[in-house]
Parts: sequence; C-alpha cells; structure tokens
Amino acid sequence: MNKHKLLYFLSFAILVATGCSKKFMEDMKSYDKYGETIFTNETQTGWYLDRMYYDFFYAYKSPTQTLVGVYNGDRSGMTEEIGGIGDWINPQKTLINASDASDYYGAPPSTGITNNSYSRIRNLNFLIDKINTVGAQSLSQSFRNTTRGQALVMRAMQYFDLMRVYGGVPIVTTVQNADAYDESIKLPRATPEEVVNQIVADLDTAANLLPARWDQVANANSWGRLSSVAALALKSRVLLTFASPLFNPDWDNAGNSRWQKALAAGLAAETAAKTAGYGLYGSTAKEWGQMTYANDNAFNPEAIIVQLLSSSNASSGINSNGWERSIRLTSQTGSGGVSVPLEMIDAFPMADGSRPVKGVNYATDTFFMKRDPRFYRTFAFSGCKWGTKESPDAVVWIYRWKYGAATSAVTYSDNNNTMSPVVVRKMSNPNASTSTGLAFSGTDIFEYRYAELLLNIAECYAATGDINSAVSYLEQIRKRVGIPAANHYGIGTLASRHAAIEACLYERRIELAYEGKRFWDLHRWMLYSDDASTGNTCTALGVTPLNGTKRTGKYWQYKTVTGGAASADPLASARTGISIDPDASTFQDQLVKLRTFYKDNLVLTDTDVPMDKDASSQPLTILFRPHYYISGLNASVLSNNTWLQQTKGWLDYSGVPGTFEYRK
Repeated sequence: MNKHKLLYFLSFAILVATGCSKKFMEDMKSYDKYGETIFTNETQTGWYLDRMYYDFFYAYKSPTQTLVGVYNGDRSGMTEEIGGIGDWINPQKTLINASDASDYYGAPPSTGITNNSYSRIRNLNFLIDKINTVGAQSLSQSFRNTTRGQALVMRAMQYFDLMRVYGGVPIVTTVQNADAYDESIKLPRATPEEVVNQIVADLDTAANLLPARWDQVANANSWGRLSSVAALALKSRVLLTFASPLFNPDWDNAGNSRWQKALAAGLAAETAAKTAGYGLYGSTAKEWGQMTYANDNAFNPEAIIVQLLSSSNASSGINSNGWERSIRLTSQTGSGGVSVPLEMIDAFPMADGSRPVKGVNYATDTFFMKRDPRFYRTFAFSGCKWGTKESPDAVVWIYRWKYGAATSAVTYSDNNNTMSPVVVRKMSNPNASTSTGLAFSGTDIFEYRYAELLLNIAECYAATGDINSAVSYLEQIRKRVGIPAANHYGIGTLASRHAAIEACLYERRIELAYEGKRFWDLHRWMLYSDDASTGNTCTALGVTPLNGTKRTGKYWQYKTVTGGAASADPLASARTGISIDPDASTFQDQLVKLRTFYKDNLVLTDTDVPMDKDASSQPLTILFRPHYYISGLNASVLSNNTWLQQTKGWLDYSGVPGTFEYRK
C-alpha cells in the first residue's frame, strides 16, 4: 500500500477526491441519507468499509493512545511511564457524579450524529446485515466474506473497549432507530460475561471469513487490513482480560476455566500466526528497535494489527504519526521530548536480565551502565547518538548549568529543557526529517505485536500453575534481544505461580513500554491499591501499589556555578568525542567514557517543580480510587436512557447511588 495517499487504503484516498465518493462520505454522517443500494457493487461497499476504518482509527497518531475512535493518551498518563496528575489520579479530587464519568459511551442521536461508540456500532450493524442480504444479489461470496469479517472484528474491538471502560453495556447487533415509544430497543446493560460472549462470537465468525494474511500480490493495497490472525489474537487479549482479577473474583484458582479458555485462545492464535508467517521480528536488539519502520509498506511478521501512517506533507487527506515530533528534543526541531520518570528508568533489567537492585548491581547516577539491550532502544540520554535524516550521527545532550543564585538563572544544553536526564526514543525513525520539523512521520504504530501474544500465553500458563511453560515464553522475548541465556535469560527460578504472574507483568512493562498497554495491565490486575474491593492483588503478587507513589523528575546539573550571566556551555569541549551507539564496536568503551564525564562534571538534582503537582506546584502522589476501575455512565447517557442502571460506586444524574454490579 502507498502510505503517501492516506492511512490504510489507497482506494479511499483516491475516491474522496471525486464528487460521488465525497458526497457518499458526507452522507454517512446522517443515518437517513444513505440506503441499502450502496451494497449492490464492490466499489461503493468498499467506500463504506473504508469509512469505518477511518472512523475507528483516524485519531490513532501516537502509540501511547488508547480506545478506538477517540485515541487519547490520558490512560498512559496514569502509569509510571509519564508524569503529570490528571483528574482520575488526583488525590485532591473525587469523581463520583454522573457528570464526572467517562463520556466514551457516546452522545444521544438528538444531539446530532457524531463519530462515537454506538454510532460506529450502528454503522457496522448496517453493513453486517446488508452485505449478506442486498449484497448477496450482486457481490461475490469472497468479497462479502472478507468485508463482513473485517466489520465483525471492528465491532468486537468496539465492544471490548466499552467493556473495559464500563464493565457491561447494552449489546446491539441490529440497526435500531431512536424512538422514545419503542420498548424493544430499551436494552439493559449486559453483564461482562454476555459482552465477552458476543465479542468472542464475532471474532470466531470473522476468523472463518478472513484470510490469515492478505495477499499483497493480488491486492497491493491490503497491508493493514484486519485478518483472521488479528481476530484470533484479539480473542486472546479479550479472554485474558476477562480471566484477570478485575472481572474474575476466582482469578487465584489455578483451575479456573477462564484461564484455561484464555490459554487455549492464545495457543490457537499462535498456531495460526506461525502458519501464516507471523513471528518475532528480527533476532537482535538492533532489529527490535527497527521493527516499526522496517518493511515499510509490506508485511511485517511482528505486526498483527498495524496503523499505517504517511510521511507525505500534502495539505489534506494525509494521516501522519505525531509521536516522532513529540519525543524529539528541541535541538532536533521536536516538541521537547517525553521526560522519563526516575521510576521507569530504575525499572529496566540489567544486561544479564536480572532486576536492578540499588547498592547491589545498580546505581541511579550511572543508570546507563550494563542495562538490558532494550534500554538503549527505548530511551535516549546525554551523549547518545540519535540521528535524523539530515544529521545521521547527531548526539543529544540533556543537562543544565547555573550562572547565578536566582532560581531562574539556569541554561540548558542545546535548549533541551526536560524534567528528566532521560527521554523516550522508542519507535523513533533515524530517517525522520527535520526539514519539516518532524511533522510528517510515516512510522507505523503496531497496535498488536506478536510479542504481546507470546506474553498473553506466558501469563495464562503462569496463572494455571505451569511455571516452566510460562518461563519458556518469556525466554523467547528476551532471547530475541540478546540477553544471555544464563539463569533463564535472567528471569531466575520462579518459586510460585504468583511469582510467575508477576514476572509476566514485569516483562510486559519492559517489552511493551510506551505502547499504550501499561494502564490496561494495571487496570485488569487492580494494581493501584489493595483493599477488600480489589482482592489484594498487589500483596498476592508482591508488587508495590501505584497509589501513594509519584513520578520523579531529575536534572543533570553542572557542578560549578558559572559567571553572573548566561554563558556558553561550559562542557562543550569536555563532551567532544562521546557518542553512545549500541551498534558500535566501541559501545562499552563509550559508556565508560560517559560515566567519567558525568562523574567529573555533573550531579543529579531535583527538578524545580515536581512532575506530579497541583496548581500551586505542590507535590502530589497518585490516587486512583477503587470505583474508578469501572466508570459510571455519563449523565447525558442516563438522562436519555432512563432504564439503564448506574454503576455501583457512582451516582446517577439524580444523585442516587448506582446499582449495576459488573464483577460477577
């Protein structure tokens, strides 16, 4: 597929330029402006399906974003990955009213037809129905199968995100028209189990309708479309979530059927994926770092679900990746970088795969020494080679120096003012161009990687008590990036199923860092706190609850105060010749040289204001309240759907406590 046209599909970009297709796309904004005759030929049906992809994924421009349709980074900001206190983790706020609840459910049709959860479901239902009724008269069976299959996967994805946010929601699988007097459409909130059963049914059907891998020879524009492997892998993710403590009070029972079903789904997806040629991309840490921009416009074995993006700077009809610009430093014409909290820096394994232990095998002020190979592909720090198309050998520097007693009397190296000595570089493309300010990145986003599927299987094995099998899957993840094989690739001997589960969650935290997955792991394992309502999973797994912790920033600061005015960089000459490149034969020598540079010149100091703070810059710690795991329904939803129950722990639009119990 040519990404210089538009995300996902060349045909969509070409067609929107025509009057007919443009009118068609506009008509889709209103339910009464198009009819079933659009499914009488493949071209118009293709337009309709492509518009569904557009509505689902157009907003997906950063790997830290979540929730189909809206794609925002709010939830990544509730984890150790990114600092900054939002409403849902603010200890100074309590969200309990319906007006505070998530609005992801969508607005009522009376406010106008917008791209929201249930409007997307309605449009998919229309397609799923008509493709096999009206379409059966004129469309080939193969075309109808693949079109319907893709729609079913999207419907499953939408219901899964609704379930993760609200627990149980009404299940609508036919086209309904808003009618205050039609009692048949007043559907109650389904239980999570009923929602999961519907999702699984859709994914099973889709898996039988779709190819495991689209034929790019027969259809050059097919890369990026949903496949049967995607359907099976999503089933694994859904059933793993349903088996997890958030939805499963019996999670600590190794024989619980939900874990068995999730394991079976994962293994089935793995078999199908392998048969179709999917697998871990590459066999080195270097290739691990290259996977999102390698194989551009062609099949990549790691990418089970991928968001295709364009590097074109055309004025319209283009969707680019905003991640590159956001993570690049000011000196690279970026937005300033994503500062990495100290807690995330300290979390990564050592080079031998062992956990870092301060004072034993690790020190924060030499954080860059002897780390997991993925560390150097996930993060950048002072002295790192981090090139661009125009400057492939550029080295970045992140420190500051004081030139007077005043708090504001500081200057930052190369104008790189960050709140951490480390910034994110994962999923960055060294061929990104600074000539356009990095505004048009074509680096694809892997929404679902093969590595995640392996981690799903490992976790299920751990939960069922098969520790050896769990470790064998974790070993595959570590072997690929070059961690030595000794002591099970640094994993060690795990003494219990709880230790094995924790090892799986730890590996997910490292392997999938900054890919929008960490919040959902914290969420489904209820790792913000321990109390009677959450099942004390933190204690069981031996992890520190996130509540009460903070994301910590630090500066590298020059040890000496310079003259009385902002002056030239006092370390400009001292840093000459340093270039930390994990691919270079001198990599280890350069690390030692950098350690000496830091020791001689810099000291880690606190940031001027905390990463996690209130409006007056006073420090705050994270507080995610237990009833936040499952949001209440928003006031507008409840006022227009008076038969729906509000979630327990939340008040409805009249201030009455909710009664809907999601955890059964």
